[in-house]
Amino acid sequence: MSDEITDSPTGWVAKHARRYVESNGAEGHLYHGRPTLLLTTVGRRSGVRRRTPLIYGRDGDAYVIVASNGGAAGHPLWYHNLLVLPQVEVQVEAETFTALARTATAEEKPALWRQMVGIHAEYADYQRKTDRDIPVVILTPA
Repeated sequence: MSDEITDSPTGWVAKHARRYVESNGAEGHLYHGRPTLLLTTVGRRSGVRRRTPLIYGRDGDAYVIVASNGGAAGHPLWYHNLLVLPQVEVQVEAETFTALARTATAEEKPALWRQMVGIHAEYADYQRKTDRDIPVVILTPA
């Protein structure tokens, strides 16, 4: 596996990730007033390290993210990657750490979902747009 990290081919997403990294989280941690982290997963087929900025919440020591994909019919690629390789790298502001990712259980999800909709109300709209159950992911520092 290479040390090189690939950012999204989507221009504004890649720009956000670069600003976040270059400023050590000083720029980009708050994105339109919402806290964001950088999630790096390993491609399940390619082995390429891929970095994605995502809105997050907290649950104790863990970080919580949503695999919304904007309400698209399919899960985001980063979610598919962490299902196969759950050891991920996370950057929150200046801190970078390894975490284990897992999908919230049916019992955990309702409270976490409410929390995340409170941070980013559009998640509720995304869920209405799709037939899939949008996963909530818990990132526990390793």
